[in-house]
Amino acid sequence: MRILLFCDDQYHPGQISIDGIEPLKAKGFVIDVVRDGTNFNPEQLTDYSVVVISKCDHITAENTNSWKSDIIQTAFVDYVERGGGLLVVHSGTVAGQNTEKLDMLIGCRFSFHPSDSPVTVGALKPHPITEGVNVFCEIDEHYHIDILASDINVLTASYAPAQGESNKYETEPYFNFPAHITPSCYVRTQGKGRVCVLTPGHTLKVWLNSDFQQLLENSLFWCSGININ
Repeated sequence: MRILLFCDDQYHPGQISIDGIEPLKAKGFVIDVVRDGTNFNPEQLTDYSVVVISKCDHITAENTNSWKSDIIQTAFVDYVERGGGLLVVHSGTVAGQNTEKLDMLIGCRFSFHPSDSPVTVGALKPHPITEGVNVFCEIDEHYHIDILASDINVLTASYAPAQGESNKYETEPYFNFPAHITPSCYVRTQGKGRVCVLTPGHTLKVWLNSDFQQLLENSLFWCSGININ
């Protein structure tokens, strides 16, 4: 399966996503990478079974201008509606100032996260994406998201414990943040295509967790429409 990975922004070095998805190459995945968000032709999207966005609306880590032009957003919508697969990981849920078209396709927007903490992820229901995925826990940014789409099917939830005075942040919403459970994987469809969102993934250790790797692999197959059973 041929995958196109978009990665690299000010807060999420692209090498984390690149190294995190690397183990899937041993399973036959071919992965091309776009780090500069303006350095690709939108027509390239049709060359790939699934496109992965692990990148907020920054051109690169050094250039925080927007890469999600209206032309690029329209290309993503057309790609999915014609049958393409879209997998959005962690920072890919972070919206820009004028990214509504792509935000609606993704189905959510990042809201905020408390400071890094132990985040436990577990499946809520049987689904091809949760097959073989055990409950796992890693230190991560516990993303909170605002749901935009009405058709999302939540497959996993994540839990982070309350954070008290030992928290390294001293201002709300980070200080004394209560325990919280939030969706961490969901799927939706648009046109002929499939969209999956995974909110974990701030560190390489999360990406390389064996259960996250299984979640990632299953998500790619599901987004592609390939039956893995």
